[in-house]
Amino acid sequence: SDKVASGLPRPDEFKPPPECPVFEPSWEEFRDPYAFINKIRPIAEKTGICKVRPPPGWQPPFACDVDKLHFVPRIQRLNELEAQTRVKLNFLDQIAKFWDLQGCPLKIPHVERKILDLYKLNKLVADDGGFDYVCRDRRWTKIALQMGFAPGKAVGSHLRGHYEKILYPYNLFQSGANLCLQFHVSLFLQAACVKIEPGEPGEAKPNLRRRMGSFVAKQESVSSHGSATASSQTPPSVLQVDLVVCLVCNSGGEEDRLLLCDGCDDSYHTFCLIPPLHDVPKGDWRCPKCLAQECNKPHEAFGFEQAYRDYSLRAFGQMADAFKSDYFNMPVHMVPTELVEKEFWRLVGAIEEDVTVEYGADIASKEFGSGFPIPNGKFKVSPADEKYLKCGWNLNNLAMMKPSVLTHVTADICGMTLPWLYVGMCFSSFCWHIEDHWSYSINYLHWGEPKTWYGAPGFAAEQLEEVMRKLAPELFESQPDLLHQLVTIMNPNTLMAYGVPIYRTNQCAGEFVITFPRAYHSGFNQGFNFAEAVNFCTVDWMPLGRQCIDHYRMLHRYNVFSHDEMVCNMASKADTLDVVLASAVHKDMVAMIRDEQNMRDKVKKMGVLHRKEAKYDHLQDDERQCAKCRTTCYLSAITCPCSPGVLVCLHHISDLCSCPVDNYTLNFRYTLDHLFPMMNAVKERAELYDDWASLVTQTLEAKLEKKKGLPVFRSLLSESETRLFPDNDLLRRLRLVTQDAEKCSSVAQQLLNGKRQTSQLTVEELSSFVRQLYNLPCSLPQAPMLKELLNRIEDFQQHSEKVLADDVPSVAEIQSLLDVSFDFDVELPELPRLRVRLEQARWLEGVQQASAQPASLTLETMRRLIDQGVGLVPHPSVEKAMARLQELLTVSEHWEDKASSLLKARPPHSIETLSAAAEKASGIPAYLPNCLLLKDTIRKAREWLQEASGGKLMINKTVSSSQVLCPRCEVGNVGSPKRKAKKGKESPKSNKKKTPRLNTLGDVEKALSETKDSTSAMATLEELRMREMEAFTNFRAANESKLLPTADCMDLRVCVCQKAPMGAMLQCELCRDAFHSVCVRDPLDLCETQPWLCPQCQRSEKPPLNKVLSLLESLQHIGVRLPEGDALHYLVERTLNWQQRAQEISQSCNLPELEERPGTPPTLTRWASGSNETQNNTQVALHLLLYKISATNKLSKTHHKTASTSVLICVAFYFQDGVNGVRETVIGSEKKTKRHMEKEGLEAERRAKDKKHSHKRQKMNKKNLQRRTSSSPRSDFSQSDDSDEEMAVCPAERCQLPEGDEVDWVQCDGSCNQWFHQVCVGVTAEMAEKEDYICVRCTLNDGHMRK
Repeated sequence: SDKVASGLPRPDEFKPPPECPVFEPSWEEFRDPYAFINKIRPIAEKTGICKVRPPPGWQPPFACDVDKLHFVPRIQRLNELEAQTRVKLNFLDQIAKFWDLQGCPLKIPHVERKILDLYKLNKLVADDGGFDYVCRDRRWTKIALQMGFAPGKAVGSHLRGHYEKILYPYNLFQSGANLCLQFHVSLFLQAACVKIEPGEPGEAKPNLRRRMGSFVAKQESVSSHGSATASSQTPPSVLQVDLVVCLVCNSGGEEDRLLLCDGCDDSYHTFCLIPPLHDVPKGDWRCPKCLAQECNKPHEAFGFEQAYRDYSLRAFGQMADAFKSDYFNMPVHMVPTELVEKEFWRLVGAIEEDVTVEYGADIASKEFGSGFPIPNGKFKVSPADEKYLKCGWNLNNLAMMKPSVLTHVTADICGMTLPWLYVGMCFSSFCWHIEDHWSYSINYLHWGEPKTWYGAPGFAAEQLEEVMRKLAPELFESQPDLLHQLVTIMNPNTLMAYGVPIYRTNQCAGEFVITFPRAYHSGFNQGFNFAEAVNFCTVDWMPLGRQCIDHYRMLHRYNVFSHDEMVCNMASKADTLDVVLASAVHKDMVAMIRDEQNMRDKVKKMGVLHRKEAKYDHLQDDERQCAKCRTTCYLSAITCPCSPGVLVCLHHISDLCSCPVDNYTLNFRYTLDHLFPMMNAVKERAELYDDWASLVTQTLEAKLEKKKGLPVFRSLLSESETRLFPDNDLLRRLRLVTQDAEKCSSVAQQLLNGKRQTSQLTVEELSSFVRQLYNLPCSLPQAPMLKELLNRIEDFQQHSEKVLADDVPSVAEIQSLLDVSFDFDVELPELPRLRVRLEQARWLEGVQQASAQPASLTLETMRRLIDQGVGLVPHPSVEKAMARLQELLTVSEHWEDKASSLLKARPPHSIETLSAAAEKASGIPAYLPNCLLLKDTIRKAREWLQEASGGKLMINKTVSSSQVLCPRCEVGNVGSPKRKAKKGKESPKSNKKKTPRLNTLGDVEKALSETKDSTSAMATLEELRMREMEAFTNFRAANESKLLPTADCMDLRVCVCQKAPMGAMLQCELCRDAFHSVCVRDPLDLCETQPWLCPQCQRSEKPPLNKVLSLLESLQHIGVRLPEGDALHYLVERTLNWQQRAQEISQSCNLPELEERPGTPPTLTRWASGSNETQNNTQVALHLLLYKISATNKLSKTHHKTASTSVLICVAFYFQDGVNGVRETVIGSEKKTKRHMEKEGLEAERRAKDKKHSHKRQKMNKKNLQRRTSSSPRSDFSQSDDSDEEMAVCPAERCQLPEGDEVDWVQCDGSCNQWFHQVCVGVTAEMAEKEDYICVRCTLNDGHMRK
């Protein structure tokens, strides 16, 4: 119950076998039933049964008269059908009969709430050695476990008690021990008669079951038999002391304990019986002898009992539907077929279930009419249904159609050739059986609920019989042909468990089920239905038919018809036989005549001499059956005069009678001399076909080089059509092989010709096709060529796989493979991959070629290759190349953009920046126009530098371009007086950015290279210029002051040789220092009219301004910012500004126009001639020049606050244009500005003295240092009202505001005593320590005062 509730199948629940084949023929196939059955036979005979669904629309009318059809069904008790269940029931019958005959009705006991299976208990004890052995070895617990009882409940002792009371006396009886009078009675003192368990009042016999055919002995016969026995054993004595004595002890005492047998009237004491009885039985009692006689009588063969009621079809249907509806408690159409199937097999196997059904089986259609319409029948057929009258699938026509062998049987075989009708109800069944003579059968279900079938193939027939004999041997002992009685069924699951192949199907209304020769089949009905069945035999059945006769002879089973008679009838009509049938008849006759000849020779040797012809075909079948094997005799039989009407076949001559063999007579239908001509006639008829069939068979089965060509197959097929050979399996096979060969030949030729097909073959299909060509029975010339083509294709595939596995395959190699593939009219899976790989290889080759020529690898080329690569199928080599190419493109675009931005930058970048970028870009293997333009720009810049330093600027080789073009940062370091130096440890801070120190030319070049733009460079150069101007002013003043007449003039050191002045001396126009003419004067320059410059000031040949402007313009076109270019640009601006200011000064001072006049370098003659006039003139010129400085300051305030004529003079020495005239003009205008200059000098001296005391040697704080500027070039010191500390500023005209922790200061040793930044006045730290420093104002004032 738990398993049912949980939905789990019970261990003993029925499991449906697999389904059999189901065929659905087309109308073309359905037209000829025999041809279709032949076609499906190779498949269907493997399962024994099959189902055929007619084409849609094939629905014959039901022609049976429902109202007139009536029948008496068979009664089927389901638990009697199953073989093993019936064995148990038979055993229980014997036990019940045994006790019933002894007056003790049996009631089966219950153990653990279940009916005790006495059969299984008896069998297990017997298998274990018997009652005595089981008791001795104490195996009752084991027996209980084997019977399925749970351990630990002392069931074994209960089983022993039941066995000892019920089964042990029966087994003693079976062994005959109870008839042994010498057996000691004391063995059974403890044994009592069987106790009848209490039952219902009035119950006299155990209610085991209702059984039809149970043997109940007639009282009359038993009594007479018993009396005869008694009379035979009564002692022939005249005087009898005791009228009744015990046959065991021969004593008549204790009459109250004497039992009189109700069968034979023998007497026995109750205590003399084995086992002894304690009480006198209440019912009839049989003595042991009568009991043995009754129980040992043979069992009556089991059969179905006929019902007592005659049903009409309608009444039977009402009964059937009511039974099913009541049983399942639901409408009949709602009960699932699976549920009915499982319940059927449960009922069949349950001994305690007593379900009885009825089955209207084997109803002759001849009497009541077929379900199919027949010509001239009572059923009126509509014109639309007339086609069913002659249809081959109409079972009235099928059995007697020309291809059926049964048409040649003359005997009345209504059960085989005329259909039988079957009316079923739920659970009504047909048991395991095979058809008579192992013939075919076909069953059609006209209407109603399904019929469930089970079948086993013909080759498993003997296996199925063996399993059933093994599981129910008791049944086959009494009925050897049990399976031919259609009364025994066995669960398919049991058969399958023993390896028998079983298949099932549900036959629905309108479907056929066909069973094949010797195929066992059984089944049951799901409900009320109506079916019709008939047998038929085909040509292929004939060998099985003869084998079946031999099998029947072994089973002593009668024949439905004589097989030999049928063969002889066909042979007698050899001329009209179908050639295929004639061939089959000839083969059968050869075997028949051979066996008959052997048997006749054997009979002759045994001594049978009498021979007589007998027309056995004129006798009924039951009149010519062998008395031993019941075989219907036809060719011959043995008779004896002592037994008229009795005959035996030649196989059982010894079983006829006890007469001498020479009294026997051989009766024959044909002599051998008659049989051979009959066989030859059939042979001649079949020989033509046989020769053809033999040749066809030989041709179809030829191997290797023995195979025939396609023309041979065509000729054989043509011959079959010409001679009208039957359309049998052989011809169909020949036709099919020929058609296949034709198709294969055509396809092979197309493949060899290379013609494209709509759907190409794959390589596997081609390989299979080649195998098919070689497996064909036909030899095709295209086969070896296709084999060679297949080999080439396989080589192509191997080569392709190798190429595809390469990381960088060759384009030519892939292309060659693709070219080769055009010869293959086959679908090659490698072709798409090769095409893809070809695109990849071409792309990789293009990338490789482009990379090998960097000069032509443009950005556009890279982009195009990348775009092409993106469209390719991904591959590691492609992705790797794509990554490299993308990286190269990214880097190239980056440097192209960078080069473009560098070239387009305004202001332009320095040459160092461009060179660094160009150097990095030079390593990129690609054509980069901007980078090349950048390199070209750098080249042009370097050429410009070379051109500027070598030619147009006329620079000396001893100096660099920077020395020439940049303002000088070191002026007067050589030969200048020693100065004191002061270092300020704490320099005042400024809000301005810290200015780097520019003390050397290297500092200047570094500062210019580090500037970001030209404006910064100009600011740096402007700052350097201011320092240069101040330094030159101081240096000029110092040089001129040292040249003034003094007492220690002889200690003066001048010139590059640092010796005292002597001889002819030259004075530099720029630095105003004196030089020996012999030391610095080149004899070739005596005629030079330019102002003379010393070697230190003469840094170039003063190129013309127009050349310099063109050079500067060319640099602007180049687009590179060079320090030299910035310096040159600044120098040109200085020059142009100088020209403008010179013009403004000349106009404001009413100076004559500047003219170029030839002049000579200034020559110092003081030491040579001692004239004072020259010295005075020089002093006046110098004073006029210095005075002009002050005047120029006032005139040019809007341009430069610190501009001076000294600047103009200094700048003028760089170029040739208008320099000489300026010098003359300045000298001519000195007198006009003298007074103003003196006034400015005195005022400056006074203000310097006022402030000198408070600022002498003061340390400066960076935080409080502020710059105070005024409109005048002078600087003033003042103290802020808001600060406690003194503020100090450098009074230099162009203070550079140096920053840092320590700023070097120098104090003027003149009259002003002011502090100056050393860097602002051009004094180095070494000069400040070793020499005195006098500022410009003090120098001017001192010179003025001395004057």
